[in-house]
Amino acid sequence: MGTLLSSHGFSLFLLWTFTLYGLCLSFSPIDNYLINSGASLDSVVDNRRFISDSSNSPDSHLSSGRTFSLCAGTLLPGLPQIYHTARVFNSPSKYVFNVKDPGTHMVRLHFHRFNSSRLDLGNSRFHVLVNGLVALTNFSGGDLVNPKVIEYLLWVNSEKVEIRFVPAKKSNFAFVNAIEVISAPKDLVLETAQYVNGDKIEEFQGLNKQAFETMYRVTVGGPKVTPFNDSLWRTWIPDDEYLKSSEGSNKVYFGGRIKYQDGGASREVGPDNVYDSARLIRSKNASIPNVNLTWEFPVSEDYKYLVRMHFCDIASISLGLLYFNVYVNEHLAYKDLDLSDVTNYMLASPFYADFVVDAGRSGVITVSVGPSSKSMGYTVDAILNGVEIMKMNNSVCSLDGKVPAELIMKCWPRRTLGILLPLIALACLLLSLSAIVHRRKSNAELFPWSKLPTDIHEISPKQAKLQLSNIVT
Repeated sequence: MGTLLSSHGFSLFLLWTFTLYGLCLSFSPIDNYLINSGASLDSVVDNRRFISDSSNSPDSHLSSGRTFSLCAGTLLPGLPQIYHTARVFNSPSKYVFNVKDPGTHMVRLHFHRFNSSRLDLGNSRFHVLVNGLVALTNFSGGDLVNPKVIEYLLWVNSEKVEIRFVPAKKSNFAFVNAIEVISAPKDLVLETAQYVNGDKIEEFQGLNKQAFETMYRVTVGGPKVTPFNDSLWRTWIPDDEYLKSSEGSNKVYFGGRIKYQDGGASREVGPDNVYDSARLIRSKNASIPNVNLTWEFPVSEDYKYLVRMHFCDIASISLGLLYFNVYVNEHLAYKDLDLSDVTNYMLASPFYADFVVDAGRSGVITVSVGPSSKSMGYTVDAILNGVEIMKMNNSVCSLDGKVPAELIMKCWPRRTLGILLPLIALACLLLSLSAIVHRRKSNAELFPWSKLPTDIHEISPKQAKLQLSNIVT
């Protein structure tokens, strides 16, 4: 009995030690703004403190002429406190955050259309701009039941991040429940990726200078991963609803230690809880299964997407046994992938591959893994641990439509100023001429990410207003 107690105590000690070790190694961003919008007090979510936006801070502030706080009429049990209040805007308004660490930043916007006798958040309709990027157009806050978190990654080489909320019409309003602005690890988005252009594989340069919206973040074969268990506070959802067919696949779980290596996937790229589960194809005899595992993800047309696939060999009994092919949109993207080779011959060591693809007219992105000509019998013949899909900005610096930020701001209705209007118009004309010269010089600062070449043509303010009025999100 004494031996059993001693072993149990030693196990608890090891568990405590590994937990403490993980906490010590957790990522600590230099820019780390967590804002509890519309609240008078701070709130703690997953051990992170969201600061009230009414507090005085030298590094962040709210600039708005017509705004007010709104509280939920009914508090839903189990829902984080940040979703019980909201900041409402009746005119264009912005949050400004000082940047101490230039580079890739993660921006998360939290929305929840809670019930309130004072205002129906379902009547909201607004646009969101982030440093000149169009993040949302004609947005209405998501559904009535669950909070909606929208995540963006963007390159910041200026001294500030500005997030603007613009009501779609004078009769509309905008709102937000919480905001996160976080400087990302330097290895989160690298400079290059493989561009899968039909049957051709080309190098895509300047990946880290693009702006992204996270569309899907999926853990394959495992349970949901919550922000509490991710060093970048991300949510990874199970893959079941995206798996086209589970025929021929097996789930596998790993109870050992994931071996992160310098130069490979870091814990910030993908947490242990993603890499310690997978779906795989396994040969039960000398014959190789003639089957691929395929996942399908609905997406919007007319955009490029970053597809990141996560791999970790947690199933092979020895090195050098696992070879398989990787497909994106049914095109061969990686032939004879040898995880032993790319991880310096170490099992349970994570690896990821980045691919850029066009959505095409199908409105679906597919990823697949399957046996290759080098696959062997009685072994694992394909494996996948996780998938991320991110929309990339188009040529007008937008992630939601074809109207640039400049025209969105021009479409905001102004008050009639009577006899002063002609004088103001003349002053605006002179300022516009000056601004054109200045804009050409500072365009790189306004749009630090690269504008992807597409078939989007310039449109007039009238056309922009018509497009925005015809879209309802």
